[in-house]
Amino acid sequence: MSMSSNKNSPAKLVQEWQVPNAATFGSSVRSRGILLEILSRLPSTVKKSLGIKGGVLTLSMPEDATKEFRSVSAVVSKALEDIESLPIIPREIEDILSIKTAERHRWLKDSRLQSAGTRTVRLRGRAKQVTFHIFDPRYIEDLLDRDQVTIWREDDAIKAAENRVWASEKRALKRKPVAAKTRPASDKSDEDDARFKLKGWAEFERDGPLG
Repeated sequence: MSMSSNKNSPAKLVQEWQVPNAATFGSSVRSRGILLEILSRLPSTVKKSLGIKGGVLTLSMPEDATKEFRSVSAVVSKALEDIESLPIIPREIEDILSIKTAERHRWLKDSRLQSAGTRTVRLRGRAKQVTFHIFDPRYIEDLLDRDQVTIWREDDAIKAAENRVWASEKRALKRKPVAAKTRPASDKSDEDDARFKLKGWAEFERDGPLG
């Protein structure tokens, strides 16, 4: 943390905090989410004073706002105490795991991806609310350590291949009855001719089994 004033520009009070990698996972999207979480705890009048870049939170305020600066600084410091446990939201998990939205939905649906619950928020300036799943950071860390996404993708590829074979066989079975119904009449006559070439078949057809 630091507090400084630059003589070549309007005097400012500045303080910085390094957000731990265990909280950001090296994700710029997650870093932005952490910033938004902290901003939600600050008065609207000072929100523009706090920013994040490269995993570093920076608070910058005019030198004559010492009292307000100290107050905001205390809020930020307090928020960072347990920031590593801040739940991960959908857009963050997609960036952290480098997965697509469709994969997230599919793995949630078949219970491979474990949700830590849901959160409901109101969209800014709107009456509509949105509910989405949240995820435990330590669970996501475990997925990364085990390279679980690669395993899930391999499983999906195998299943997709099996489904293609099954679909192909199903289409083939559907075509067979149609082929039988549309067999040319000449095929049937050839079959009939072949029957009469069998020894004794003509007599069987004429006299029946009892003679």
